[in-house]
Amino acid sequence: MAALEQQLFSSGLPVEALMEKAALALATRLLEQHGAELERHGAVVLVGPGHNGGDGLVVARELALRGLAVAIWSPFERHRPLTASHLGHATWLGIPRLSQPPDPGGQALWIDALFGIGQTRPPSAQLQELLAAREQARPGGLVAIDVPTGLCADRGHCLGETAARARTTYCLGLLKSGLIQDPALAWVGRLERIDLGLPPALLATLPPCQPLALDADDLQQAPWPRPDPAAAKYGRGRLLVVAGSRRFPGAASLALAGADASGCGSLQAALPEPLAADLWSRAPQVVVRRALPCNAAGHLQLGALAGEDGSRLDALVLGPGLGHGPDGNPSGDSEAWEWLQQFPGLLLLDADGLNRLAGRGDGALPWLRQRQGPTWLTPHPGEFARLFPRWAALPPLQAAASAAEATGAAVLLKGARTVVSGPGNAPWQLSSAAAAAARAGQGDVLAGYAGGLAAMAMAAGKQAPVSVLALAALAHASSGEQLARLGPGCASPMAVATAMAAITSHP
Repeated sequence: MAALEQQLFSSGLPVEALMEKAALALATRLLEQHGAELERHGAVVLVGPGHNGGDGLVVARELALRGLAVAIWSPFERHRPLTASHLGHATWLGIPRLSQPPDPGGQALWIDALFGIGQTRPPSAQLQELLAAREQARPGGLVAIDVPTGLCADRGHCLGETAARARTTYCLGLLKSGLIQDPALAWVGRLERIDLGLPPALLATLPPCQPLALDADDLQQAPWPRPDPAAAKYGRGRLLVVAGSRRFPGAASLALAGADASGCGSLQAALPEPLAADLWSRAPQVVVRRALPCNAAGHLQLGALAGEDGSRLDALVLGPGLGHGPDGNPSGDSEAWEWLQQFPGLLLLDADGLNRLAGRGDGALPWLRQRQGPTWLTPHPGEFARLFPRWAALPPLQAAASAAEATGAAVLLKGARTVVSGPGNAPWQLSSAAAAAARAGQGDVLAGYAGGLAAMAMAAGKQAPVSVLALAALAHASSGEQLARLGPGCASPMAVATAMAAITSHP
């Protein structure tokens, strides 16, 4: 965003004009969302020395001109010239400037306009103490302009011991990538983007690797697979789900529920023998392709997969609930992994499929590079670290992108804000999700659903772009958010699968 601003200013746009545009839009939003609160209790604007402080002063001016009680507190002797001008005008208007820090227990809404995106050092100890006292005395009593004070806009971590904890963070222009990283979520609160109407030609100058945020609104323009309207069931995606074990039987049911929600035409399963025997009574639409044995520890053995005819499948999901055995690599798998490497369709590896691949040690990366068909990987951070230890310490956006470039696979790295990256693609990251939907079994549902969409895309065009994997993550998260609004217990994995079936959009 800073680079785009410099291009705007170089084009001749005055800094003052962009500041007015941003702050007026922000003041309008504050009045829409907090008008009653501001009328009752007023606001205190915390003003920094730079242009973030200038934004805050324009907001203070607009609120005061509407007859609201507003005060300004700025603990800095010097301000950048434009900010100093706005401070002088605010004083001329009669807006009080506090000589002492505001009362942390006061009823007025605090508007944090201290530092913005340029923060690289921790705030002073006194300022950190004041912000912590505010949260303790008046939880939710602060909103932030662009970035909460004390938070890194790029990586989302606290620059010091604490940061401003915002009820809402109003992000100007573009979302700042750090604000949707897991460490930032507790400080950012609800994240809202304030549109500045940036010129399309300017946005076109963003680099190809620029991360893209996804939210529920993007489902309307999402790249849903489009099978031929005249296609019969086998032309609408043929998916095989290999899941479950004697130790973890429920994972298979969850993965199949997710796959069924995708609407793929032919859903088949390779399951542990006890599950395979009575699947017809619980999911009669699923064809049992193979009944697989479990080893003595109750983990599924994959050797019999080597006899499958891969040309009769578009996609295969491997991993939910397989178990991994005491040695991390149960006997009988070697032939199956050779067959999987040659499988021409899309292979989605999840959960214990990833753990078993990681158990191959240094052979995992070459195995992925030599895969004959497209590959999707859907790890959570622990599984990612086992499979890709060299990138595990990187921030999620860089970690997923590094793994995708090194392997040629698409990588969905799960988290509170899931990241999806493919080789040569700009990564996507969810900008919102419901914490209440973080429940055991959700990953199994997502794996099945993503596999079903992949099968349909492969059947329609013999390829499944990484955007379809990002779509699966978005549909899953959006369904969880919908259900969580009804109550935290409503976002169960099976309920999410049902909700995804309702929003899935394709001919």
